Amino acid sequence: MVFFVLLILIYGLTICGNLLIITVVSYSESLQTPMYFFLMALSISDLMLTTTIVPNTLYIILNKQQVMYFINCLIQYYFFGVSECSECLHLTVMSYDRYLAICSPLRYATLMEPGFCRKLVSLSWLLSLSVVLMEVISICMLKFCGFNIIDHFFCDLFPLLELSCSDTSMVQTEIILLSIPVLVLPFAFIIITYIFIISSILNIPTITGRQKAFSTCSSHLTVVSLFFGTLFSSYVLPTRGKSVNVSKILPLLYTVMTPLINPMIYSLRNEEMKTALRKFVTYILASFRVG
Repeated sequence: MVFFVLLILIYGLTICGNLLIITVVSYSESLQTPMYFFLMALSISDLMLTTTIVPNTLYIILNKQQVMYFINCLIQYYFFGVSECSECLHLTVMSYDRYLAICSPLRYATLMEPGFCRKLVSLSWLLSLSVVLMEVISICMLKFCGFNIIDHFFCDLFPLLELSCSDTSMVQTEIILLSIPVLVLPFAFIIITYIFIISSILNIPTITGRQKAFSTCSSHLTVVSLFFGTLFSSYVLPTRGKSVNVSKILPLLYTVMTPLINPMIYSLRNEEMKTALRKFVTYILASFRVG
């Protein structure tokens, strides 16, 4: 029950925090920039991720277990995968935005015009929907028989494959190949862009200038480190030696904690966001007083 109360509290804060970011960015004229447009897209991915996992997890905690139809399990995995892939791609687009802002400031306004930003976000969603759909189709072609209990909080990839009585090597190979455009290449792109960003920041002659330049990308770098760190710990590092509880807790870190922490990082470490939040709260309070 302690874990249930903690999880429902985290879920409530996550929903409020991300909805607040979406509302404030939409409301504030000072935040109508590409960086905050991409932040709003990231918040939508966070809402989708945590809503796909947490309500079902709360039900499992209360009832010790849950019976789920196989198709429902696949649907949950599909939306979980789409939200994870889209978050990864949104973070990649945000790194490109920071790269242009710091390394090519004179060309930034021309290159990152609103139509291009919308195309980048739309392409991120389209690629995520397509890649995960191919994964789900491949999983559907496997045979499932006998043991049908998933010792997990949700229908994750590896617990699903362990239930199959077919040879899953081809499916695992396909999933590795499909992860290249939505995980491996985006991560490599982020690393390369930050190499150029840090190089450009170090070439700024004044300390104040370097601090100002770094502050514009520090929040994004923190979120990237948190997201990819927990993701690689769950899926890339060897699972041998991990206890069952550790294998279940690690996915909870990026499915529950990351969507909670992301809006906190961007709101608490960003002066523009804090100013917009104060104006928004003042506007809401004034509206209530007038009413």
